Amino acid sequence: MDKKEYDVTKYDRPSLTVDIVLFSIKNNCLNILLIKRKEVPFKDFWALPGGFVKINESLEDAAKRELIEETNIKDVYLEQLYTFGNLNRDPRTRVITVSYFALMSSKDLGNIKIKPSTDASEVQWFDTFNLPKLAFDHKNIVEYGIKRLRWKLEYTTIGFKLLPENFTLTELQMIYEIAFHKKFDKRNFRKKILSLNLIEETKEKTKDVSHRPAKLYSFKKKIGDIIEII
Repeated sequence: MDKKEYDVTKYDRPSLTVDIVLFSIKNNCLNILLIKRKEVPFKDFWALPGGFVKINESLEDAAKRELIEETNIKDVYLEQLYTFGNLNRDPRTRVITVSYFALMSSKDLGNIKIKPSTDASEVQWFDTFNLPKLAFDHKNIVEYGIKRLRWKLEYTTIGFKLLPENFTLTELQMIYEIAFHKKFDKRNFRKKILSLNLIEETKEKTKDVSHRPAKLYSFKKKIGDIIEII
């Protein structure tokens, strides 16, 4: 088809954005990274990192770019979460957003210095279950992101991206207890994890601890494999 034959002005053209729900474990809590907006609408409100998609970039590239521009974070696990398109979700115009789900390990958390830029005046980690009032419909996006994380922890190995390369069984159980807001029986949890053949001993133990050193493990399975864990 000749592009000259197509009249793009015949159709409405809603704007398209991306928003990123980035989870990590910080201070024994499930945390989400938020930015404080320095532009209207919702100036000085906390919001998810994100922004408008450029005409010449893919959705995923846009999500990666916005995350770097607004928080200085890159090279994290990223997957598409859900599309939010309520008619009045943005007071400026008709805006549809494609949200993304991202994970950062506790090790990476300590190696990256977050800093705001472009449309953000501040960037900060918040306890997922104690968030400030959010801009737009970002509260709904966060809630959906939590559901996705819990599903991933139940049926895939993707949630292990929250852990460092080598970890203890206590650290692994802690991830589940933090995400689900509940306690798991220590003996039953470890028995189930070991029976799944997901992890293997590294022949190393924790160092510089006041208690008895614990064995360190690493994952054997490919991250993202579907497997019923709990």
